[in-house]
Amino acid sequence: MRTLILLRHGKSDYPTGVSDHDRPLAPRGIRESALAGDWLREHAPRIDAVLCSTATRTRQTLARTGIDAPVTFVDRLYDSSPGIVLAEINEVAEETGTLLVVGHEPVLSALALGLAGAASSAEAVETIEQKFPTSAIAVLQVQTPWSALELGGAQLVTVHIPR
Repeated sequence: MRTLILLRHGKSDYPTGVSDHDRPLAPRGIRESALAGDWLREHAPRIDAVLCSTATRTRQTLARTGIDAPVTFVDRLYDSSPGIVLAEINEVAEETGTLLVVGHEPVLSALALGLAGAASSAEAVETIEQKFPTSAIAVLQVQTPWSALELGGAQLVTVHIPR
């Protein structure tokens, strides 16, 4: 079994004259990204690989989690769609047991709900349907190889919002 973890970037700041792609984390985002890392180390399997958007706030979120795994920064994860993120996941090496994807809304919540099969936690689905705020984490179990993962092909196990 494989584990897919979707992590929305931490709360970002809005400095004047800075492009959306280059916006940094706000102080709350820095704090909550560290809390996300603490939760992942305590509750998730060891992360084997990371796919991360190239946006400044996603890079800073990943850095603040303290997760020590090989990272691939992917331009296509910024201003993306669920289909593009899934295509990137489908390219992950099959020996990867736990994959962390650090990205953006509304893509991550749409992907989590799209992947969630019938055996998913109703509570987790409802949480994401209501809101997937900054620093939110969705954990999915995947039975197939990454290359075969498709919509409805995972089990949404839990959602955590570090505060």
